[in-house]
Amino acid sequence: METPASFLCLLLLWTTAVTGETTQAPASLSFSLGETATLSCRSSESVGSYLAWYQQKAEQVPRLLIHSASTRAGGVPVRFSGTGSGTDFTLTISSLEPEDAAVYYCQPFKSWS
Repeated sequence: METPASFLCLLLLWTTAVTGETTQAPASLSFSLGETATLSCRSSESVGSYLAWYQQKAEQVPRLLIHSASTRAGGVPVRFSGTGSGTDFTLTISSLEPEDAAVYYCQPFKSWS
C-alpha cells in the first residue's frame, strides 16, 4: 500500500515595500507517490516574474526551490518547476516522492534594481 504525500499551502501577506496579498489554493492537498502535484499562487497585483517558491519541512527552515517564477535554485531536482508571470503562478512537482511532503509557500519579492 502506498503512503500518500500531503501538501499544505498557506495564505501569505506581501513582504516589505510591497502592498497587497497573495493567496494559494487549495489550502491542503493529498497525492499518491509518483503522481504530479500542481500548486497555484495568485497575487492581488502584478509582480512580473518576481515570485519565489519555498518548501518547509517540520522543524526545518524554509528552503528556496524556485526564484524569478521559473528558475530552480541550486540543488533543487528537475522534478520541481515553476511557471507564470504577472498575477498567476504555478509550482509543479512531478513524480512525487515521500520527502516531498511539506508546507509550500509562494512569496512575491521586490526588485531593488
